[in-house]
Amino acid sequence: MNGRSPKGGHGVRALSQHILPAAGTMIGVCTTLVGLVKIAEAQIGPSHVDEAVSLTAVLFLVSAAASYLSMRLDDDRPLAVRLERIADICFVIGLLSLSTITLLFAYESI
Repeated sequence: MNGRSPKGGHGVRALSQHILPAAGTMIGVCTTLVGLVKIAEAQIGPSHVDEAVSLTAVLFLVSAAASYLSMRLDDDRPLAVRLERIADICFVIGLLSLSTITLLFAYESI
């Protein structure tokens, strides 16, 4: 039905179990980066990196919440599949955003 075989009775939860801790870790990475940028702004001047990274942290928060809710629901419910897909998409967009922000900050574009 969704291209995955439910191994060990996990089904939908298999991907969500990986997304949830990774998204939580990335929220911590974003928080650390915001703090480091605030310290660096004293020497390099104001930038918008901290604001962009904090928005990326919100993407990881949505990903973590959707992943958690997906695991709490039964595997056969369409909402669980939809929430897992939302978690996956938000996580990937968050990773791409954080990488782009880091690249732009390294080349002093933002």
